[in-house]
Amino acid sequence: MRYHILTASLLLSAAIAAPLHAQDVSEENKRDIQIVVTGEGLEDTPAIPAYSSVQLEREDIETAASGRIEEVLGSVAGFQQFRRSDSRSSNPSAQGVTLRALGGNATSRALVLLDGVPMADPFFGYIPLSAIAPERLDSIRVTRGGGSGPFGAGALAGTIELRSADADTLGPFNGALLVNDRGETEASATVAQNLGAGFAVVSGRWDRGKGFFTTPEDQRVPASARAAFDSWSIGMRGVAPLTSDIELQARGLVFNDQRTLRFDGADSSSEGADASIRLVGRGNWEFDAAAYLQSRNFSNVVISSTRFVRVLDQRNTPSTGIGGKLEVRPPVGRDHVLRIGADYRRASGELQEEAYSAFTGNLRERRRAGGRTSDLGLFVENDWTLGDVVLTGGIRADRTNIENGFFRAVNASGALVSETIAPDRADWTLSYRAGAAWQLNDSVNLRAAAYRGLRLPTLNELYRPFVIFPVVTQANAALENEQLEGFEAGVDLTPAEGIRFSLTAFDNRVENAIANVTLTPTLRQRQNLPAIDARGVEGNLSVDRGDFTMNLSAAYTDAAVDGQGASIALDGNRPPQTPEWAISETVTWRPADGWVLSATVRYISQQFESDQETDELPAVTTLGLFAEIPVAGPFSLVLRGENLTDEEIVTRNSNGAIDLGVPRTIWGGVKIGF
Repeated sequence: MRYHILTASLLLSAAIAAPLHAQDVSEENKRDIQIVVTGEGLEDTPAIPAYSSVQLEREDIETAASGRIEEVLGSVAGFQQFRRSDSRSSNPSAQGVTLRALGGNATSRALVLLDGVPMADPFFGYIPLSAIAPERLDSIRVTRGGGSGPFGAGALAGTIELRSADADTLGPFNGALLVNDRGETEASATVAQNLGAGFAVVSGRWDRGKGFFTTPEDQRVPASARAAFDSWSIGMRGVAPLTSDIELQARGLVFNDQRTLRFDGADSSSEGADASIRLVGRGNWEFDAAAYLQSRNFSNVVISSTRFVRVLDQRNTPSTGIGGKLEVRPPVGRDHVLRIGADYRRASGELQEEAYSAFTGNLRERRRAGGRTSDLGLFVENDWTLGDVVLTGGIRADRTNIENGFFRAVNASGALVSETIAPDRADWTLSYRAGAAWQLNDSVNLRAAAYRGLRLPTLNELYRPFVIFPVVTQANAALENEQLEGFEAGVDLTPAEGIRFSLTAFDNRVENAIANVTLTPTLRQRQNLPAIDARGVEGNLSVDRGDFTMNLSAAYTDAAVDGQGASIALDGNRPPQTPEWAISETVTWRPADGWVLSATVRYISQQFESDQETDELPAVTTLGLFAEIPVAGPFSLVLRGENLTDEEIVTRNSNGAIDLGVPRTIWGGVKIGF
């Protein structure tokens, strides 16, 4: 924790010092140069229309009924968490995100970037959703399909780009304090200031509450506990010019998240301190260079579901992630945007856990597991504009390394029980993406794309076994890289002003797909499946009529395991946690200045808990409402309603042992903004 505090202090100093430098630059040179600071990366390339992408603006982000980033992203067709529960009532290590119903095992198959920097946990690959506060963001762009460019090796299913808001958007001060009908609270505040030609932002958020019972009433026992949560995060950001066309961006994030799930004593925690620095040049030779550091930790206590005592204490999982990128855009003419660059990521970490007897409470085993993975990527991509046609193509070469892997277990007296020393491995992999967009006229854009993506197994998948009592899931140090090949075709229509419609058909195949494979009723192992095939259609419709907006998003996916040649009988099964249909519709009305009334209906079709297509998770439809009503001056009344129809949301079904998602919840509070 002292390291976390030190990191936060250093980043806060950078966030303050950089704008002060900007003040000096602007004062000394204001008569000679014009400095424009954006706090963003380089401008979007012409290739964006060639791929299936959705843009969410700040007004869309701020109206989520739960106030959580996962609900905001849930309005995009094809977005999916590993489980239906949100970041208040799930185990943090299960917060993997993916796109296009490609299945998974709680590790993210989509690349999540915050201001151009990866957010995934270096050990587990999950996204710290509770640390990403929607009120800090300006926009989100979701691009489906295998990625190229910087950090593209993590974009197996697509890329989710989160962009922070600047000082002008946030205002000098804004904050909110809300409470719900269970007495839970949500508090947030942001201070933003323009300093010379730059700006600084400091923000904080604290969520806490006793939670709800995830266990159905007829399955509760005296040891059953509410899904209590207590999480906070502090974000710092500074942006300043170094010259008239080069700007420096520094960002820091410190967070801590404590949760209890199912039983008294089943406590988990996740914490982290992230720091990044970025240089963006907008001169003749444009460039985007960034470096980042992640310090993360995770702990988890497993309680027996039969004797309700501690059986496993995953007390410490320290991990470190470092990385960086350099992208250069040489001046090659008005019709071309050429991107050349390299990126690097390295993850290291170690599991430290103790297993206890459910009958005596005595220590049985001490276990240690960990290792290191790294990825060096080289890429080149070019967009060529030919009148109304844009052609784009890119290729990546990735050098992946898996090394220092081990698992070791000793008994209470220190005698060796089992040990695995995994051999080091390294490989080169080529991936690509290519596409075309034809702006047929002012109303019609036709597009097509093909791609090949890559994902390296996480340390968690390779080396860490875990238990959701009584089911044990074994790690697998021999896992190979996942590789996706796919293609898509679509059309974007603008039949009238304020009306936009897009439709995309896709066919994706993930070879060596990593999944938790059932071996016996109480034993699973992570294995490479031959493949997962996912074919489907995505559609988006948005209507903007002044005070009224409507956004409809729908995805149908036919996903199946290709198990031919495998030793397990899974061929043709739908991957676990994978719905066929996902539909979301949001209607928003802004009748007067400062007024916002919004309603969201969301439908998720039936899913299966296991790879055996057993233990059904029934289809669910939820309704959420949001209202913001000006009261006086900078003060507004905020009302929110989650799952207002009190639908039973089954998030887990293990042989009839059920977990439930959020019940009907009413929030009320005040918001202030200057």
